[in-house]
Amino acid sequence: DELGRDILSRVIFGASTSLQIQAGAVAIGLVTGTILGLVAGYGGGWVDELIMRPMDVLLAFPGVFLSIALIAVLGPGTASVTYAVGIALIPSFARMMRSCAMACRELEYVQAARAIGASAGRILLWHILPNSAPPVIVYTTLVLAYVLLTASGLSYLGLGVQPPQPEWGAMLSNSRTYLLTAPHATVIPGLAIMIVSLALNVFGDGLRDALDPRMRGGL
Repeated sequence: DELGRDILSRVIFGASTSLQIQAGAVAIGLVTGTILGLVAGYGGGWVDELIMRPMDVLLAFPGVFLSIALIAVLGPGTASVTYAVGIALIPSFARMMRSCAMACRELEYVQAARAIGASAGRILLWHILPNSAPPVIVYTTLVLAYVLLTASGLSYLGLGVQPPQPEWGAMLSNSRTYLLTAPHATVIPGLAIMIVSLALNVFGDGLRDALDPRMRGGL
């Protein structure tokens, strides 16, 4: 690159940075959104209103803009990107889990568990959550690609991972000045982002086909 550093080594090492951001952000969004969505969908009424109205407010902002606003408060850095993107993912996970909980709470096995005196926590943990897992798992794999693109975009803007730590978006930003004289410095990290994002989306589609009984029946 422009400083004589090995691009392949930085791309390989930058993969661990991207993986840390993806894992942390998705964990924040998945755990928090799942808890909020389960409680809102099963509780209904004022509980649903209390939880989902703030989620609707957050959904009114595009995820990238919300992440930028959070980073402006937290400051740039790897941890800030992880927290910002994770918080931006909470509303989407909450809405998905809420819809699953609302669909499951009226089914026969949930009504039977309620009739024999099972607590709300046991019903949520042992009946609704396992039966809501397949769509959430598929959505999580697709969100991983979104997190990669968002984190790379934030690093490209200088709001994410800070130098000298290698990260694919930051590598694109640093090498864009030399695009005509040394295109490989830009093409290689760009290809890494594209290939990993494509792989995650293809994996998510395959996982959906594997977990959806209707798709298996069609085969």
